[in-house]
Amino acid sequence: MGHNHHHHNHGHSHGHSHGEANISFAFWLNTAFAIIELVGGYLTNSVAIMSDALHDFGDSFSLGISWYFQRVSKKKRDENYSYGYKRFSLLGAFVNSIVLTVGSVIIIEESIRRVLSPEQPNADGMIGLAILGVAANGLAMLRLKRGKSINEKVVYLHFIEDVLGWVAVLIGAIVMKFYNVPVLDPILSIAIAAYILLNVYRNIKESLKIVLMAKPENVSEEKIKETILKYPEVKSVHDIHIWTMDGEYNVLSMHVVVSAEKAIGDLEDLKHKIKHAMEHLDISHTTIEMETDQAQCEQVDC
Repeated sequence: MGHNHHHHNHGHSHGHSHGEANISFAFWLNTAFAIIELVGGYLTNSVAIMSDALHDFGDSFSLGISWYFQRVSKKKRDENYSYGYKRFSLLGAFVNSIVLTVGSVIIIEESIRRVLSPEQPNADGMIGLAILGVAANGLAMLRLKRGKSINEKVVYLHFIEDVLGWVAVLIGAIVMKFYNVPVLDPILSIAIAAYILLNVYRNIKESLKIVLMAKPENVSEEKIKETILKYPEVKSVHDIHIWTMDGEYNVLSMHVVVSAEKAIGDLEDLKHKIKHAMEHLDISHTTIEMETDQAQCEQVDC
């Protein structure tokens, strides 16, 4: 399920190839497994296993895509993208969310049909698949547990979820083996699909906020003002704009008003100090326009 896939690859300086290998291992295991599940879900007539397969395909898909866009987003800026390619990492979240939403809706429809006229799934087959599921995802989880990078941590969380999903299917299957409650299968399925949709919603919300230039969560405009106004040279600050490229790389621009008699060298020095202070407040890129208190700001809505 696409968790916030913009928080990628920060810790990749250490153990880069190792992290990459772990994630490619996770990707292939997940994909192979999702295919086994699709076939298994079909053969055992279990929609719960089918929706678990969707969940796994979603994981694989978002892994593959975030991997690909991760590579793209490392590209340096050029004349077409003057901000560089960081925001490309959001595309993965969007594409993945669309795929998962369509899949979940189809599964929920099928599940509702089955709640109304339950079909008996093959409980033994389901138990077998679920044990396999817990084992395979548990294996991937243990392997990624040692991972340092944010990417690996995100993937690790996926596998914890997968293991829990399979434990739920396993318990459901064991109950269905001993009691005649075939309706449990579609109910489990709806729960899994609803969970996928909840995560899709969270993801899209995060991505949309970034695209719509919302102020990043981890930055406080109050703190910024406070910090800048601490400098004795600064009279006031206005026209503050804060946005984020991809949820990690934050950009700030503002007008800083100083008294008229400052020499240009002092201003450069002040600018440097402010930029440095901003880095401590999670701002990656700061643009400052200096004004004197005599000059009227030309901006319309200053």
